[in-house]
Amino acid sequence: MLITGIAFRYFSDKYNWGLFFPEKISEILGVIGLMMIVLEAGLDLRLSKNKIVLIRNSFLAAIFIFLLSVAGISAVLLFWLHEAFIKCMVYAIPLSIMSSAIVIPSIQHLSESNKEFLIYEASFSDIVGILAFNYCLGTELMSLHAVGGFLLNVVLSVILSLIFSVVLFLILARSPISVKFFLVFALLLLLYEGGKMLGLPSLLLILIFGLLMKNWDLLKIPIVKKWLRAKEADEINKDLHSITAETSFLIRTFFFLIFGFSIDINLISQSEVILIGTAIIGILLLLRYLYLKCFLRQNVYPEIIFIPRGLVTILLFYQIPNSFKLSSFNNGILFYVILGTTLIMMIGLMFYKKKKNFDISETLKM
Repeated sequence: MLITGIAFRYFSDKYNWGLFFPEKISEILGVIGLMMIVLEAGLDLRLSKNKIVLIRNSFLAAIFIFLLSVAGISAVLLFWLHEAFIKCMVYAIPLSIMSSAIVIPSIQHLSESNKEFLIYEASFSDIVGILAFNYCLGTELMSLHAVGGFLLNVVLSVILSLIFSVVLFLILARSPISVKFFLVFALLLLLYEGGKMLGLPSLLLILIFGLLMKNWDLLKIPIVKKWLRAKEADEINKDLHSITAETSFLIRTFFFLIFGFSIDINLISQSEVILIGTAIIGILLLLRYLYLKCFLRQNVYPEIIFIPRGLVTILLFYQIPNSFKLSSFNNGILFYVILGTTLIMMIGLMFYKKKKNFDISETLKM
Protein backbone atom coordinates (compact mmCIF):
# COMPACT_ATOMS: atom_id res chain seq x y z
CA MET A 1 0.00 0.00 0.00
CA LEU A 2 2.88 2.35 0.76
CA ILE A 3 4.44 1.73 -2.66
CA THR A 4 1.04 2.11 -4.35
CA GLY A 5 0.52 5.43 -2.57
CA ILE A 6 3.99 6.63 -3.60
CA ALA A 7 3.33 5.66 -7.22
CA PHE A 8 -0.04 7.43 -7.09
CA ARG A 9 1.70 10.57 -5.79
CA TYR A 10 4.28 10.37 -8.59
CA PHE A 11 1.67 10.22 -11.36
CA SER A 12 -0.45 12.87 -9.62
CA ASP A 13 2.50 15.30 -9.63
CA LYS A 14 3.56 14.34 -13.14
CA TYR A 15 0.14 14.90 -14.72
CA ASN A 16 -0.96 17.75 -12.40
CA TRP A 17 -4.05 16.03 -11.03
CA GLY A 18 -4.07 18.41 -8.05
CA LEU A 19 -4.93 15.74 -5.47
CA PHE A 20 -4.40 16.49 -1.79
CA PHE A 21 -5.16 14.57 1.42
CA PRO A 22 -5.12 16.55 4.71
CA GLU A 23 -2.93 15.15 7.48
CA LYS A 24 -6.01 14.99 9.71
CA ILE A 25 -7.45 12.18 7.59
CA SER A 26 -4.35 10.08 8.10
CA GLU A 27 -4.40 10.81 11.83
CA ILE A 28 -8.07 9.77 12.24
CA LEU A 29 -7.60 6.59 10.20
CA GLY A 30 -4.42 5.86 12.14
CA VAL A 31 -6.12 6.12 15.54
CA ILE A 32 -9.01 3.87 14.51
CA GLY A 33 -6.64 1.46 12.80
CA LEU A 34 -4.41 1.26 15.88
CA MET A 35 -7.42 0.48 18.08
CA MET A 36 -8.57 -2.29 15.75
CA ILE A 37 -5.10 -3.81 15.51
CA VAL A 38 -4.52 -3.89 19.29
CA LEU A 39 -8.05 -5.28 19.80
CA GLU A 40 -7.39 -7.96 17.18
CA ALA A 41 -4.14 -8.82 18.95
CA GLY A 42 -5.94 -9.21 22.28
CA LEU A 43 -8.56 -11.45 20.67
CA ASP A 44 -5.77 -13.70 19.37
CA LEU A 45 -4.07 -14.28 22.72
CA ARG A 46 -5.05 -17.12 25.01
CA LEU A 47 -3.87 -16.68 28.61
CA SER A 48 -2.75 -19.56 30.80
CA LYS A 49 -0.22 -20.25 33.55
CA ASN A 50 2.20 -21.91 31.14
CA LYS A 51 2.42 -18.65 29.13
CA ILE A 52 3.58 -16.45 32.01
CA VAL A 53 7.22 -16.84 30.96
CA LEU A 54 6.38 -15.99 27.33
CA ILE A 55 4.43 -12.87 28.32
CA ARG A 56 7.14 -11.76 30.74
CA ASN A 57 9.92 -12.15 28.20
CA SER A 58 7.99 -10.48 25.40
CA PHE A 59 7.47 -7.50 27.72
CA LEU A 60 11.15 -7.42 28.64
CA ALA A 61 12.14 -7.64 24.98
CA ALA A 62 9.77 -4.80 24.08
CA ILE A 63 10.92 -2.46 26.86
CA PHE A 64 14.67 -3.11 26.68
CA ILE A 65 14.91 -3.01 22.88
CA PHE A 66 12.81 0.17 22.96
CA LEU A 67 15.02 1.88 25.56
CA LEU A 68 18.25 0.88 23.81
CA SER A 69 16.85 2.07 20.48
CA VAL A 70 15.85 5.44 21.95
CA ALA A 71 19.38 5.90 23.31
CA GLY A 72 21.02 4.89 20.02
CA ILE A 73 18.78 6.98 17.75
CA SER A 74 19.03 10.00 20.08
CA ALA A 75 22.82 9.77 19.84
CA VAL A 76 22.67 9.66 16.02
CA LEU A 77 20.37 12.70 15.83
CA LEU A 78 22.46 14.59 18.40
CA PHE A 79 25.67 13.86 16.48
CA TRP A 80 24.28 14.94 13.08
CA LEU A 81 21.87 17.74 13.97
CA HIS A 82 23.60 19.30 17.04
CA GLU A 83 20.34 20.23 18.78
CA ALA A 84 19.00 19.80 22.33
CA PHE A 85 19.16 16.21 23.60
CA ILE A 86 15.57 16.23 24.89
CA LYS A 87 14.32 17.18 21.41
CA CYS A 88 16.41 14.42 19.84
CA MET A 89 14.94 11.97 22.35
CA VAL A 90 11.36 13.04 21.57
CA TYR A 91 12.05 12.33 17.88
CA ALA A 92 13.83 9.05 18.72
CA ILE A 93 10.88 7.62 20.66
CA PRO A 94 8.47 7.24 17.69
CA LEU A 95 11.30 5.78 15.58
CA SER A 96 11.96 3.19 18.32
CA ILE A 97 8.42 1.77 18.39
CA MET A 98 7.81 -1.55 16.68
CA SER A 99 4.74 -1.29 14.45
CA SER A 100 2.01 -3.70 15.51
CA ALA A 101 0.01 -2.49 12.50
CA ILE A 102 2.60 -4.14 10.21
CA VAL A 103 3.93 -6.94 12.42
CA ILE A 104 0.66 -8.58 13.50
CA PRO A 105 -0.77 -9.13 9.99
CA SER A 106 2.63 -10.45 8.79
CA ILE A 107 3.20 -13.38 11.16
CA GLN A 108 0.66 -15.90 9.93
CA HIS A 109 3.30 -18.37 8.69
CA LEU A 110 5.22 -18.49 11.97
CA SER A 111 4.76 -21.10 14.69
CA GLU A 112 2.13 -20.40 17.36
CA SER A 113 4.71 -19.64 20.06
CA ASN A 114 6.59 -17.19 17.84
CA LYS A 115 3.34 -15.54 16.75
CA GLU A 116 2.27 -15.03 20.36
CA PHE A 117 5.69 -13.67 21.32
CA LEU A 118 5.65 -11.11 18.48
CA ILE A 119 2.02 -10.12 19.10
CA TYR A 120 2.75 -9.43 22.76
CA GLU A 121 6.04 -7.69 21.95
CA ALA A 122 4.49 -5.44 19.28
CA SER A 123 1.52 -4.56 21.53
CA PHE A 124 3.78 -3.83 24.51
CA SER A 125 6.09 -1.77 22.26
CA ASP A 126 3.15 0.41 21.20
CA ILE A 127 2.00 0.95 24.78
CA VAL A 128 5.47 1.55 26.25
CA GLY A 129 6.37 3.90 23.40
CA ILE A 130 3.23 5.99 23.76
CA LEU A 131 3.68 6.17 27.54
CA ALA A 132 7.31 7.28 27.15
CA PHE A 133 6.38 9.85 24.49
CA ASN A 134 3.67 11.44 26.65
CA TYR A 135 5.98 11.42 29.68
CA CYS A 136 8.83 13.14 27.83
CA LEU A 137 6.54 15.99 26.78
CA GLY A 138 6.19 16.95 30.44
CA THR A 139 8.04 19.91 31.89
CA GLU A 140 9.71 18.08 34.78
CA LEU A 141 11.02 14.75 33.57
CA MET A 142 13.11 13.67 36.55
CA SER A 143 11.13 15.13 39.45
CA LEU A 144 9.50 12.85 42.05
CA HIS A 145 6.14 14.46 41.31
CA ALA A 146 6.36 13.70 37.59
CA VAL A 147 7.43 10.06 38.11
CA GLY A 148 4.76 9.50 40.76
CA GLY A 149 2.05 11.01 38.58
CA PHE A 150 3.14 8.87 35.67
CA LEU A 151 3.01 5.63 37.68
CA LEU A 152 -0.34 6.61 39.18
CA ASN A 153 -1.77 7.13 35.69
CA VAL A 154 -0.63 3.66 34.65
CA VAL A 155 -2.23 2.00 37.70
CA LEU A 156 -5.43 4.04 37.28
CA SER A 157 -5.59 3.11 33.60
CA VAL A 158 -5.32 -0.61 34.39
CA ILE A 159 -8.10 -0.42 37.00
CA LEU A 160 -10.41 1.55 34.70
CA SER A 161 -9.58 -0.79 31.83
CA LEU A 162 -10.71 -3.81 33.84
CA ILE A 163 -13.96 -2.11 34.91
CA PHE A 164 -14.89 -0.80 31.47
CA SER A 165 -13.90 -4.08 29.82
CA VAL A 166 -16.31 -6.06 31.99
CA VAL A 167 -19.09 -3.54 31.26
CA LEU A 168 -18.48 -3.72 27.50
CA PHE A 169 -18.31 -7.49 27.74
CA LEU A 170 -21.77 -7.61 29.34
CA ILE A 171 -23.16 -5.16 26.74
CA LEU A 172 -22.12 -7.57 24.00
CA ALA A 173 -23.61 -10.51 25.86
CA ARG A 174 -26.99 -9.04 26.83
CA SER A 175 -27.71 -6.18 24.42
CA PRO A 176 -30.82 -6.89 22.25
CA ILE A 177 -29.84 -4.51 19.42
CA SER A 178 -28.39 -5.94 16.19
CA VAL A 179 -25.52 -3.44 15.78
CA LYS A 180 -23.94 -4.05 19.18
CA PHE A 181 -20.44 -4.76 17.82
CA PHE A 182 -20.09 -1.33 16.23
CA LEU A 183 -21.69 0.18 19.32
CA VAL A 184 -18.85 -1.34 21.34
CA PHE A 185 -16.30 -0.02 18.79
CA ALA A 186 -17.79 3.46 19.18
CA LEU A 187 -17.60 3.21 22.99
CA LEU A 188 -14.00 2.01 22.78
CA LEU A 189 -13.14 4.99 20.58
CA LEU A 190 -14.73 7.39 23.09
CA LEU A 191 -12.88 5.75 25.96
CA TYR A 192 -9.62 5.87 24.01
CA GLU A 193 -9.95 9.58 23.29
CA GLY A 194 -11.15 10.28 26.83
CA GLY A 195 -8.13 8.48 28.23
CA LYS A 196 -5.82 10.51 25.99
CA MET A 197 -7.32 13.76 27.24
CA LEU A 198 -6.76 12.60 30.84
CA GLY A 199 -3.19 11.59 30.06
CA LEU A 200 -3.89 7.86 30.53
CA PRO A 201 -2.46 5.02 28.40
CA SER A 202 -5.70 4.29 26.54
CA LEU A 203 -4.30 1.39 24.53
CA LEU A 204 -4.25 -0.66 27.73
CA LEU A 205 -8.04 -0.52 27.81
CA ILE A 206 -8.28 -1.86 24.26
CA LEU A 207 -5.78 -4.65 24.87
CA ILE A 208 -7.35 -5.69 28.20
CA PHE A 209 -10.84 -5.74 26.64
CA GLY A 210 -9.59 -8.02 23.85
CA LEU A 211 -7.85 -10.30 26.34
CA LEU A 212 -10.97 -10.54 28.52
CA MET A 213 -13.12 -11.36 25.48
CA LYS A 214 -10.75 -14.15 24.46
CA ASN A 215 -10.30 -15.45 28.02
CA TRP A 216 -13.77 -14.81 29.45
CA ASP A 217 -13.83 -18.20 31.18
CA LEU A 218 -10.96 -17.07 33.46
CA LEU A 219 -13.13 -14.34 34.98
CA LYS A 220 -14.19 -15.15 38.54
CA ILE A 221 -16.96 -12.54 38.60
CA PRO A 222 -20.35 -14.12 39.57
CA ILE A 223 -22.47 -11.71 37.50
CA VAL A 224 -20.54 -12.61 34.35
CA LYS A 225 -20.90 -16.35 35.00
CA LYS A 226 -24.62 -15.84 35.64
CA TRP A 227 -25.41 -13.76 32.56
CA LEU A 228 -23.19 -15.45 30.01
CA ARG A 229 -23.23 -19.03 28.78
CA ALA A 230 -20.26 -20.71 27.11
CA LYS A 231 -22.00 -21.08 23.75
CA GLU A 232 -22.96 -17.39 23.70
CA ALA A 233 -19.43 -16.31 24.60
CA ASP A 234 -17.88 -18.45 21.86
CA GLU A 235 -20.25 -17.03 19.25
CA ILE A 236 -19.57 -13.45 20.38
CA ASN A 237 -15.81 -14.03 20.23
CA LYS A 238 -16.02 -15.53 16.77
CA ASP A 239 -18.15 -12.69 15.38
CA LEU A 240 -16.14 -9.95 17.10
CA HIS A 241 -12.84 -11.36 15.86
CA SER A 242 -14.13 -11.60 12.29
CA ILE A 243 -15.54 -8.04 12.26
CA THR A 244 -12.43 -6.63 13.92
CA ALA A 245 -10.06 -8.33 11.47
CA GLU A 246 -11.97 -7.12 8.40
CA THR A 247 -12.40 -3.58 9.74
CA SER A 248 -8.73 -3.43 10.68
CA PHE A 249 -7.67 -4.57 7.21
CA LEU A 250 -9.86 -1.96 5.50
CA ILE A 251 -8.71 0.96 7.65
CA ARG A 252 -5.07 -0.11 7.51
CA THR A 253 -5.24 -0.28 3.71
CA PHE A 254 -6.54 3.27 3.34
CA PHE A 255 -4.16 4.62 5.99
CA PHE A 256 -0.98 3.34 4.36
CA LEU A 257 -2.26 4.28 0.90
CA ILE A 258 -2.82 7.87 1.99
CA PHE A 259 0.45 8.00 3.90
CA GLY A 260 2.30 6.64 0.87
CA PHE A 261 0.69 9.42 -1.17
CA SER A 262 2.12 11.98 1.27
CA ILE A 263 5.71 10.77 0.76
CA ASP A 264 7.87 12.95 -1.45
CA ILE A 265 10.42 10.78 -3.29
CA ASN A 266 12.72 13.80 -3.69
CA LEU A 267 13.15 13.96 0.09
CA ILE A 268 14.16 10.30 0.37
CA SER A 269 16.84 10.62 -2.31
CA GLN A 270 18.80 13.32 -0.42
CA SER A 271 22.24 12.22 0.82
CA GLU A 272 21.64 13.40 4.41
CA VAL A 273 18.39 11.42 4.59
CA ILE A 274 20.08 8.28 3.29
CA LEU A 275 23.00 8.56 5.73
CA ILE A 276 20.94 9.27 8.86
CA GLY A 277 18.17 6.87 7.88
CA THR A 278 20.61 4.03 7.18
CA ALA A 279 22.38 4.66 10.49
CA ILE A 280 19.04 4.48 12.36
CA ILE A 281 18.02 1.25 10.59
CA GLY A 282 21.46 -0.23 11.30
CA ILE A 283 21.10 0.59 15.01
CA LEU A 284 17.63 -0.99 15.14
CA LEU A 285 18.91 -4.20 13.55
CA LEU A 286 22.07 -4.39 15.66
CA LEU A 287 20.34 -3.79 18.99
CA ARG A 288 17.58 -6.26 18.21
CA TYR A 289 20.13 -8.88 17.17
CA LEU A 290 22.21 -8.41 20.32
CA TYR A 291 19.22 -8.60 22.65
CA LEU A 292 17.63 -11.63 21.00
CA LYS A 293 20.96 -13.42 20.69
CA CYS A 294 21.75 -12.77 24.33
CA PHE A 295 18.45 -14.21 25.59
CA LEU A 296 17.63 -16.80 22.93
CA ARG A 297 21.22 -18.01 22.55
CA GLN A 298 20.23 -19.61 19.23
CA ASN A 299 19.30 -18.58 15.70
CA VAL A 300 17.35 -15.30 15.94
CA TYR A 301 15.85 -15.47 12.46
CA PRO A 302 13.09 -14.57 11.64
CA GLU A 303 12.51 -12.52 14.83
CA ILE A 304 15.33 -10.12 13.96
CA ILE A 305 13.62 -8.87 10.78
CA PHE A 306 10.56 -7.63 12.67
CA ILE A 307 11.71 -4.02 13.02
CA PRO A 308 9.07 -2.19 10.93
CA ARG A 309 8.06 1.32 11.91
CA GLY A 310 4.62 2.46 10.87
CA LEU A 311 1.30 3.62 12.22
CA VAL A 312 2.21 4.62 15.80
CA THR A 313 5.46 6.23 14.61
CA ILE A 314 3.53 8.38 12.14
CA LEU A 315 0.81 9.31 14.65
CA LEU A 316 3.34 10.41 17.29
CA PHE A 317 5.27 12.49 14.75
CA TYR A 318 2.04 14.36 14.02
CA GLN A 319 1.71 15.11 17.77
CA ILE A 320 5.19 16.57 18.43
CA PRO A 321 4.62 20.13 19.80
CA ASN A 322 6.38 23.05 18.16
CA SER A 323 8.46 23.58 21.31
CA PHE A 324 10.05 20.13 20.84
CA LYS A 325 10.55 20.19 17.07
CA LEU A 326 14.03 19.87 15.59
CA SER A 327 14.56 22.78 13.22
CA SER A 328 17.05 20.85 11.07
CA PHE A 329 15.19 17.51 10.98
CA ASN A 330 14.30 16.37 7.45
CA ASN A 331 10.96 14.52 7.27
CA GLY A 332 12.49 12.38 4.56
CA ILE A 333 14.29 10.52 7.39
CA LEU A 334 10.93 9.39 8.75
CA PHE A 335 9.81 8.19 5.30
CA TYR A 336 13.16 6.46 4.68
CA VAL A 337 13.12 4.56 8.00
CA ILE A 338 9.51 3.43 7.57
CA LEU A 339 10.11 2.22 4.00
CA GLY A 340 13.49 0.68 4.80
CA THR A 341 12.39 -1.28 7.89
CA THR A 342 9.21 -2.48 6.14
CA LEU A 343 11.17 -3.68 3.10
CA ILE A 344 13.64 -5.54 5.34
CA MET A 345 10.77 -7.40 7.00
CA MET A 346 9.05 -8.10 3.68
CA ILE A 347 12.19 -9.46 1.99
CA GLY A 348 13.13 -11.44 5.09
CA LEU A 349 9.72 -13.12 5.18
CA MET A 350 9.96 -13.97 1.48
CA PHE A 351 13.04 -16.12 2.25
CA TYR A 352 11.70 -17.52 5.50
CA LYS A 353 10.94 -21.23 5.69
CA LYS A 354 8.80 -22.47 8.51
CA LYS A 355 10.86 -25.63 9.03
CA LYS A 356 13.78 -23.43 10.18
CA ASN A 357 11.71 -22.00 13.00
CA PHE A 358 12.03 -23.02 16.62
CA ASP A 359 9.92 -22.81 19.75
CA ILE A 360 10.65 -19.44 21.29
CA SER A 361 8.73 -20.29 24.45
CA GLU A 362 11.30 -22.96 25.27
CA THR A 363 14.40 -20.93 24.48
CA LEU A 364 13.20 -17.97 26.52
CA LYS A 365 12.75 -19.93 29.75
CA MET A 366 15.02 -18.78 32.53
